[in-house]
Parts: sequence; C-alpha cells; structure tokens
Amino acid sequence: MRLGAVIITMGNRPDELKALLDSVARQEGDPVEVVVVGQGVQVTGLPDGVRTVDLPENLGIPGGRNVGIEAFGPGGRDVDALLFLDDDGLLERTDTAELCRQAFTEAPELGIVSFRIADPQTGETQRRHVPRLRASDPMRSSRVTTFLGGANAVRTKVFEQVGPLPGEFFYAHEETDLAWRALDAGWLIDYRADMVLLHPTTAPSRHAVYHRMVARNRVWLARRNLPAPLVPVYLGVWLLLTLVRRPSVPALKAWFGGFREGWTTPCGPRRPMRWRTVWRLTRLGRPPVI
Repeated sequence: MRLGAVIITMGNRPDELKALLDSVARQEGDPVEVVVVGQGVQVTGLPDGVRTVDLPENLGIPGGRNVGIEAFGPGGRDVDALLFLDDDGLLERTDTAELCRQAFTEAPELGIVSFRIADPQTGETQRRHVPRLRASDPMRSSRVTTFLGGANAVRTKVFEQVGPLPGEFFYAHEETDLAWRALDAGWLIDYRADMVLLHPTTAPSRHAVYHRMVARNRVWLARRNLPAPLVPVYLGVWLLLTLVRRPSVPALKAWFGGFREGWTTPCGPRRPMRWRTVWRLTRLGRPPVI
C-alpha cells in the first residue's frame, strides 16, 4: 500500500509546516512521499525529498489539493492512497501511516478515512470536528457520511471513479461533495479516533469569506448531488438552523448573499445520488436533509 501526502500552504506558517513534515517523516513503515502545494507563493527551505508545486495564484482549498493529487499522476494513481493534512497540523503518533495501510488493506470497500483532530494543548476535539450528528464522544470510531478536509486519507481509486474535489467551491463543503459522490459509488467512509492530527483550536468564521462561501456552497452541494425533491428540504432546514443560531447582522447579510449566489451561478455538473444512497445515508445516521 503506497502512500503519498498532499499539503497546501500559503507560506505564512513555515515553522508549523516544518514540524508537520517532520512528523510525516517519522512515520513507521515505507516512507510517505510528500507534495507541498504553494498557493500563490514559492515554497522554499523544505527537507530533501519533499516535492513542491508553486501556483501563480491561490486556487482555494479544493483546487490546491486537486493540483497535489495530480502531482502523483492522473488521479493520483502513482500511489494507492493520499493523506491530506493541514499545514499547521501535526501527526501525533508515528504509526498513523501504518494504521491507514492496515485499514485500507483490510477493507477493500473503504474509500476514505477521517482522522480525529485534537488541540495540542488541551487534547480536546471540537464537536464540529466529529463528522457525525452524534458527536458527544469523539473517542468513538464509527462509519460516517463525510470527513474532515485537512485530516484524512483517501484511496486514489475513489478519485479515479468519481472525480476530484469540486475546485469551484474554493472553500467549504468540498469534502461533503466528494463524500456523497463516493458513497453513491459504493465506497465507505470511516472516522478513526486513533488516527490523530494535532491542530490548534480555531473558529471557522476566522476566514473573511466564511459566511458567504458556506451558504453559496451549501446550495451548490444540494443542486449538484441531491434528488430534486430533497433540494428544498435540505436548504430549508439549513436556513432555519442558521436563523436559530442568531448570527450577527453583517454575518447574516453575507450568508443571504451567498445563498442567493448559490442559486444564480453555475454549480458544476449535476449528478443526483440514487435513492438507495439516500436510504444508506439515513441508516448511517445522517439523512441528506441536514
């Protein structure tokens, strides 16, 4: 089981990036080949053997990761699975790569593994980092319906079968888009509490585009992937949840602007999932209406 790793960076966290690369180099078993993608920056000063791809502009999270995938051959086919790691994260254990190899080898139908993210100071895992509705116990591994974008491993056959991440999303919900397509193709997704990426606790709203992108991409996600009767149900539920959370007036204006943009701009190809996939998601505890 050949493993590679894709790390995207904007060049503003050199010390954290070096620590992450050191943690990847310490992994047991065969070496993990690493590609670092510079988002509009030239990446320098990396350890020997780490390949770099310098992009002239920031393509966003999914766009940058797609470039990293292609650095391992079309669809990443030069390796069997790819790790996607945030550049300010750190692999806590030295056996994470071996655990990935073992997981993929033992379950040929397993397509994606979502790691647990823990704060390096407190060891706590934020509720939003547990990719299921029943998130009160982050130490419980389970089968899930989505995954964490900056702490995961994906079998490259998934990309070969269902395509890459949706580059047009730029930021937010690109993981769920890929997850739904993978599940519709018959792949499984696991959340593994024993595969840990240490990452400082942050709020997603720290990104200036957060509210707009979250709303726009939520609409795109539904338009691209859901059967037509579920699109208004799904978006209606998320509209109510947004209002219940009582965001600030500027945040709400940005959210509604993104929501409108999601309906009025192209979202990419529409490939609605099968109804049996809807039922499968429901049995896994997260019907695609929430």
